[in-house]
Amino acid sequence: MPDDQAKAPAPKANRWQQGLLSDLKALAAQHPADLRVLGAPQILSSGTVLVPIRLFTASIPHVEGGLALGEAEEFVLGLPPTERVPPQVLTPHTRFAGTPHVLEGMRLCIYLDADREWNPEGGIPTVLNRLWQWLTDAASNRFDGTTALYHAVGGVLHRTDGTPTIVAREPEEHRIAHIAWLTPRSGQRLDLSNRQANEQSQRLPVLPLSRHLPLAAGHTLAALLDRIDNPTLSEPRTPHQLRRPSSAFLTALIHAARRNPQGTSQYFVLAVPHPRLPAEPRFLLAGRLPASVSDALRRVPRMAQGSPVLPADVRDSIIEWCYLSDEREAVTTRRDVQRPVNAFYNTHVHLWGCGGIGSWAAELIARAGAARISLSDPGTPVTGGLLVRQNYTEADIGENKGVALAKRLLRLRDDLTVDICPSPPSPELLDAAHQADVVIDATVSITAGRFLDLLARIPGRRAVLAQMTTDVTTASHGILSVSAPDTSHGPALIDHTTGKHVLANPTLEPYYSLWSEPQAGEEIRPTRGCSVPTFHGSAADLVGITASLISLLGTQMHHPVSGTHLCALPHTGTEPAQHFVPYTSHPEDPPAAPVTASAPAPPSPPTSSVGT
Repeated sequence: MPDDQAKAPAPKANRWQQGLLSDLKALAAQHPADLRVLGAPQILSSGTVLVPIRLFTASIPHVEGGLALGEAEEFVLGLPPTERVPPQVLTPHTRFAGTPHVLEGMRLCIYLDADREWNPEGGIPTVLNRLWQWLTDAASNRFDGTTALYHAVGGVLHRTDGTPTIVAREPEEHRIAHIAWLTPRSGQRLDLSNRQANEQSQRLPVLPLSRHLPLAAGHTLAALLDRIDNPTLSEPRTPHQLRRPSSAFLTALIHAARRNPQGTSQYFVLAVPHPRLPAEPRFLLAGRLPASVSDALRRVPRMAQGSPVLPADVRDSIIEWCYLSDEREAVTTRRDVQRPVNAFYNTHVHLWGCGGIGSWAAELIARAGAARISLSDPGTPVTGGLLVRQNYTEADIGENKGVALAKRLLRLRDDLTVDICPSPPSPELLDAAHQADVVIDATVSITAGRFLDLLARIPGRRAVLAQMTTDVTTASHGILSVSAPDTSHGPALIDHTTGKHVLANPTLEPYYSLWSEPQAGEEIRPTRGCSVPTFHGSAADLVGITASLISLLGTQMHHPVSGTHLCALPHTGTEPAQHFVPYTSHPEDPPAAPVTASAPAPPSPPTSSVGT
């Protein structure tokens, strides 16, 4: 036989796989009543070794609603060529299809997170133990299908490398067939909407299915059409006829393709019901056909009736599955839902000062879901030196801080409203006491502090008033003074009262500096000459201390209590690292008085000597 016709050498199991096979045979020999190896291993071109086994499962108890097991069950173990990946367990049938944690009808999900749960040192015994536990849980009805994210579509993520992400946010349940629109936001993002957003928007059909897809949706158009009509592939195959679901889908797909530009890919969305939650919003599965296939669809002859007839190359074309980021409120839970900052969700926040603390506070509040943020800053521009610790970039240099920060916040969220308001003591800001949920002064401006005290005296105010600052020597100690709506004294007076308490308490000595004037050398001059002295501190210090102050304020938002929070970052070694001093008015405190828009701000007592 010539050399060029010589057969390629048969693939062989590597040392890792040979060890697993040896251990499997040894276990079968030791426990013949529980485990049996049924035949010789088969080696795939990918290097995976398949070995059939039989487990005797008669002893596994069954609970009503659980998976029905026979006296014995057969499986196929897939042994990968690398120990980094755990062996897979497959069934030679689709009888388990539709059970939670059965993938594509034939693969058992015995490892939810293989990176954390798979230890190669355990070898085959740990795999069989996981399989036995899976069978026990399934038979005992312990699996909760409502928490299985991809349960509606065979338990697997459908995604083809190189496809864009489709973002769905509109509260549409997609229970009837309709045409929707995809609008490009970037090269890797498309937004799904029921409205055309601009000239780049393209049509796509949305088809709600009557049943879920336990075997997944397939890889070709032909496979998808079959599974739309026959999700378990258990019914006899018949020609596609008028009014079959796949025929309706195909017709809608062709109509959408004809109305989209030549040379573009045609997208579609399937709305798949959850097998355990039929009344809940449907799972959205998105795919597309390549541009060449989409153009072929556009050439399919129009038919008065009957299912469209597709060329064989179109029916056999590969579907490119797109990751659909389903962000509809009805199907998602915010990751911060139980954290203190969730108190800012859907609120209106006035933030005065866009510097070291204010710029970071604004981003944290925006990410927490505030509906509206009103920014106020004296109008100083961003300079290169500020990038060391403030929340700006090179592109912001020369821009007004408030304007630059507003642009950044608007890039974080589409649904956020950001506006620029005048600086205190503008009379326009008096409305903040009634309009905003919280007003935060991060300026360290005496004028701003006096104006905040003025807001505190407005009868029936709605807003929580807060001042937050840090120390001048390290920016790693923080102070947050809060004036609740039922308190007529503002944060500056509360801070002054707290200072007397702190300075009289030896256990709070690490915080004394917050009420002391800076000593020589404690501040820095960032540039030569008569530059304004400022505090020491890095971005890491300011992000850390600001995050602590925002979280502490979040704890106050639902049930505000007037007082002052003190906190320190862990690397300072300060004890206590967090302390709250509740506020109680004293006879010597200035009395509260009615306020009008033209009333002058009352003088404020000395406050903390701190900086932002």
